[in-house]
Amino acid sequence: MPANDRSARAKTARALLIAVAVVLSIAGCARAIDGHGVSIYDDPFQVAGLPTTGGPNGPRPGVADSELTATNGDGGEVDALALNAIADIQAYWQSAFPAEFPGEEFDPVVKLISWNARASRSQAVEFCSESTYHLVNAAYCRTDNSIGWDRAMLLPTMSETFGKMSVVMVLAHEYGHAIQTNAKIATRKTPVLVKEQQADCFAGAFIRHVAEGKSKHFTINTSDGLNSVLAATVAIRDSDPDHPESVHGSAFERVTAVQIGFTDGPRACKVIDEAEIEQRRGNLPQSFSGDQGRGEHPITKNTLVELSKALRAILPVEQAPTYDYSGSRIDCADGAVTEPVTYCPDKNLIATDVPGLAERGAVDTEDDGPLPVKVSGDYNGYVVFISRYTLAVQRSHGQELTGAKTGLRAACLAGVVTGKLAESGRPVEQGDIQLSAGDLDEAVSGLLTDGLAASDAEGNTVPSGFSRVDAFRAGVLNGETTCLSRYS
Repeated sequence: MPANDRSARAKTARALLIAVAVVLSIAGCARAIDGHGVSIYDDPFQVAGLPTTGGPNGPRPGVADSELTATNGDGGEVDALALNAIADIQAYWQSAFPAEFPGEEFDPVVKLISWNARASRSQAVEFCSESTYHLVNAAYCRTDNSIGWDRAMLLPTMSETFGKMSVVMVLAHEYGHAIQTNAKIATRKTPVLVKEQQADCFAGAFIRHVAEGKSKHFTINTSDGLNSVLAATVAIRDSDPDHPESVHGSAFERVTAVQIGFTDGPRACKVIDEAEIEQRRGNLPQSFSGDQGRGEHPITKNTLVELSKALRAILPVEQAPTYDYSGSRIDCADGAVTEPVTYCPDKNLIATDVPGLAERGAVDTEDDGPLPVKVSGDYNGYVVFISRYTLAVQRSHGQELTGAKTGLRAACLAGVVTGKLAESGRPVEQGDIQLSAGDLDEAVSGLLTDGLAASDAEGNTVPSGFSRVDAFRAGVLNGETTCLSRYS
């Protein structure tokens, strides 16, 4: 989130191990709230109408492996995981497809191909008319209705980093492309971005099926299990919107797509098109063009003072909070220390450990793994500061400052501020802070990991990262009235 003068340090470039898309004939690998897409639930301890659960997450023990086979497979654990996933995904669509796409005939994917991306060129096989030599990918091939995957690098890396359900999620996305073809809702002329966000949405619908306990081989809980699946979606986002191969969408968009499918099912996925995506994006920044800092601006007392001016203009309150930038550890009669930023309701004070907040918002240059567990960057710090201000807003409305709804309101109102920071041309007195491309992804990643930006005055938050991100997105796209009514 750079200041308008654009003086900022550069964002660390990330080279992801995978690109979940293959050009030419392979369709590799988020519909958002537009006023009717996402259902609203009153219980903050539910996840899209399902109870928030802990416990088992991944393959069900004692269940026999699928009888499906893959060409060139090695009969190992990774292939077994992939084949079990395809079997369950296919069973789901055999049931769901006729109801969702009446008049169209479901054509199961029967051609499955496994390969080793580490194999020599002479040992490589062909997938979708392309060599699999060093092909670290999973994809759907439209020309022969097949799905293929790299069992040596891609799937093991996903599994080790985010858990085995992330592998299921990737393959559910690829099967989503098969559904597009079957249902005739996507053609070769359909923009790739539309295809990808529809496929994310279809994958979310299947993950809902798993969460409801209806999958033969898999189970997923709706707290850390679902959080990890969403975190995997964040990791394979388009990290550079200006790159010519950025065709999948930002983390904000991809997580949104998964959540739409999870919440409202396949019907909500069918309406995704170019117009809908553009409407959803609105004024949100989509490029680093002209931004020498590529979205990063070090967190300092001066930048926080500028941000406080914007907060006062965007969400004005009768009694504005005061600020202490000497540390977050303060005595408070009716609150708790929430490092690195504390809000004390009794004093109506926001106390900040500026170096601590700057550390939270720093780019992690040591996270050089192929799939980053967390998207680091300045807005992961700024959004926490914003969320503490939103507690002062709730105080001004006479709302409770502890409890699950308080934290979700904080996330939602932080989303409102985030959306407004994307608007240009604010008066000087409203601060010199502007939203940048990438900031939303940093916020989403933080909400999925520790959820501090969705916590109450005592630092407590709901265990579902899904719910935290859903609240934030509602604020970004729908505004303050939605936050105050949805979490009343």
